[in-house]
Amino acid sequence: MIRLGENRYGKSRIRVIGVKRKGEWHELHEWTVEVLLNGDFASCFADGDNSKILPTDTMKNTVYSLARNSSAVCIEDFAMELTAFFLKRNPQVWSAEINISQCLWDRVVSGGDAHPTAFVQSSRELRTASITEKRDGKIEVVSGLDNLVIMKTANSAFAGYVKDSLTTLPETRDRLFGSAVSANWTYTSANLSFSALRNVVRSLLLATFAGHHSESVQHTLYAMAQSVLDKVPEVKDIQLTMPNKHCLLVDLSRFGQDNPNEIFVPIDEPHGYIEARVSRE
Repeated sequence: MIRLGENRYGKSRIRVIGVKRKGEWHELHEWTVEVLLNGDFASCFADGDNSKILPTDTMKNTVYSLARNSSAVCIEDFAMELTAFFLKRNPQVWSAEINISQCLWDRVVSGGDAHPTAFVQSSRELRTASITEKRDGKIEVVSGLDNLVIMKTANSAFAGYVKDSLTTLPETRDRLFGSAVSANWTYTSANLSFSALRNVVRSLLLATFAGHHSESVQHTLYAMAQSVLDKVPEVKDIQLTMPNKHCLLVDLSRFGQDNPNEIFVPIDEPHGYIEARVSRE
């Protein structure tokens, strides 16, 4: 006897560029959307009966159609529009999950003024959101960011760690600390000002990173998470992933030169990988 386990299906990498034209002033956004549906699909797997399957091509078209008249001001709001739409039209669906990433476009500054219709990508940072809505109306909102590249050149140490016969890394009280942060935080409600809260969370993460006297990546990761939970009651937990982007001090002694922690070579691979979720008790 065999039994079909948990399953879902959907459409990934639905790319959308939207332009809102407010006279001569244009606003630009670029989203990559993923749709995932969970429901009564057993007959498709076991019997080849597709009568309850919404084509993934229809999911793609739904994203474009809803984007045309959407009133959403942020990716979280648009994701909730999509979950509600799929659940309303498809009674065989038990829950709908929408994942969206948004790359950031800044306005070109010309002559000291922001250009109304020209944009530039100055960062590879992404805004992210994952919304899951169930048939009973329960909605979980997880916001986040990805590839937030940060670096500090002071107040970072690493010492007192385990040493064995294979350890070659020297202790240091003064090292460069670089990372490409990924963060996801879960909100306590689906009725919040997500754009404003996102800005607060991001600012707290950066301010804590900059001001923290770090004994390790783990030490600073925890401090960053703690600052968000202490100051943003709308967030119930936060997960941070912080790869340690190593910067190795270059030995210039063979050239008759000193190197007082000023010349480094950045190493992307291999790198340390540190991850943790911090929650309220």
